Amino acid sequence: MHLIPTQEEVVAVLRETGALRDGHFEYPTGLHSNEYLKVPLAMRYSRHQKMMSVGLSRLLRAHPEIRAIAKDLSMVAPTTGGLPLAFGLCEALRARQVYWAEREHDRDPLRFRQFLRPEPGEPVVLVDDLLRTGQRLAELKALLESYDAKVVGLAVAVYQPNPTTLSFGDLPLYYLVKLDASYYVDGEHCEWCRRGMPLEKV
Repeated sequence: MHLIPTQEEVVAVLRETGALRDGHFEYPTGLHSNEYLKVPLAMRYSRHQKMMSVGLSRLLRAHPEIRAIAKDLSMVAPTTGGLPLAFGLCEALRARQVYWAEREHDRDPLRFRQFLRPEPGEPVVLVDDLLRTGQRLAELKALLESYDAKVVGLAVAVYQPNPTTLSFGDLPLYYLVKLDASYYVDGEHCEWCRRGMPLEKV
């Protein structure tokens, strides 16, 4: 294993743990894809969580501005799926703290719990297991900025862009793996549907 795991090494772990599978899948957004990806299936093993967290921390440390403020950084996750990575990054970077935003109900906006919110000017890194559409991370970024926190980067284990992925402009994005899955907006345009391949909803 390299100091920073290679794309091939991380993909091997994802496949070994069942986090990455080939087939014909429909995601909750309605997108059809030839890949299933649930990074938490790999993160449930502490050795894999540590490998990804430490590898990602080394990518962040390579950035001079991040390295200079590491002890003052907070890791903030928008979902429970990103928390193992956020805690691992915080430990590896010897950063300040970890906190998260959550929803009371599925359609509610993200919010911070009472007494768990950023301070004005606090430097933060947005952390999640996966960046696919970017909607949750964009919502978290807007929430943090409403408290005048300073978002200095995004860190994810896997970057899997699709046609609807949001742009974060010049904000640095750190990731261990980039996966280029094929996507179709619905079953009508999906080549696997036309071929009659069995569909699995995820």
